Amino acid sequence: MNKHILITGGAGFIGSHVVRLFVNKYPAYQIINLDALTYAGNLENLADIEASPNYRFVKADILDAASLEQVFDGENITDVIHLAAESHVDRSIESPLDFVFTNIIGTVNLLNTARKKWTNDLSAHRFYHISTDEVYGSLGETGFFTETTPYDPNSPYSASKASSDHFVRAYHETYQLPTVVSNCSNNYGPNHFPEKLIPLFINNIIHKKPLPVYGDGLFTRDWLYVKDHAIAIDTIFHNGVIGETYNIGGFNEWRNIDLVKLLCRLMDEKLARAAGESEQLIRYVKDRPGHDRRYAIDAGKINKELGWKPSVTFEQGLSETIDWYLSNTEWLQHVTSGSYQAYYQSMYANR
Repeated sequence: MNKHILITGGAGFIGSHVVRLFVNKYPAYQIINLDALTYAGNLENLADIEASPNYRFVKADILDAASLEQVFDGENITDVIHLAAESHVDRSIESPLDFVFTNIIGTVNLLNTARKKWTNDLSAHRFYHISTDEVYGSLGETGFFTETTPYDPNSPYSASKASSDHFVRAYHETYQLPTVVSNCSNNYGPNHFPEKLIPLFINNIIHKKPLPVYGDGLFTRDWLYVKDHAIAIDTIFHNGVIGETYNIGGFNEWRNIDLVKLLCRLMDEKLARAAGESEQLIRYVKDRPGHDRRYAIDAGKINKELGWKPSVTFEQGLSETIDWYLSNTEWLQHVTSGSYQAYYQSMYANR
């Protein structure tokens, strides 16, 4: 089938890995990357595939319903993989309405457009919504999030994603829109905007800046290599059951302080610094409001039903991630200075 897949947020961290995978793996598909290019959207992430004949970039905002209709009509969109979102918890605490608009209203705009345009043979289409494990709230010392765990969001970010998940499921039940949802654990890997823990600390260690660790550092997260997540998205898009939810995790829990110390050790080795030098940069700081204590995903369903599992250990993935940042210092410099935002103007403005 000649699919024309709209990937929203495709210039972002996870989105760029999904776009690259689909463009390279499926030359018969047309991949349309729609991104508003806010602070975390970086077209430099996709410089290696931007000339591919089956790839097209469209600068647009999912809050602009009229633009979405034009893209659906002009590109004959058959499927949606929806990743566009405001995703940083700290930013959501400072500005909750930005998350309400993008994550909730933007998602509903996409759902309405798909419902309006896919009037013939819904079985030929798919609306795939990517979400987060943070919608489930916080775990105690034991147990795991499953696909049936009740929602219990504790931050404006997770509340906005929980709402968008509910709208996607409601459109499936009410309008029979062919939807599928996945909830993932914390991603890490190349091209990650350096406001999140791992890329921020890599950059800070390079420049010998402090490493701010919230609270007691014992908050626990499950970590998923972004390339494995992209493969899981590919698997669910093609083989997931309509109306179902799939949890995607790394089977890989780490307390924040243990992760930071591992990162320090690996960075010291790769930068030929004295053992323990980077650990001296660790600073414990006041905890943020509504900080969930522990996340852990049970990814047994996607493993048993669709055959997906992580391909690397955390130590392997983290080592590869560090190597990427050390080999792409120009990318890191562009992102931290803000100059990456000029890339669109230089490459696309006159097209």
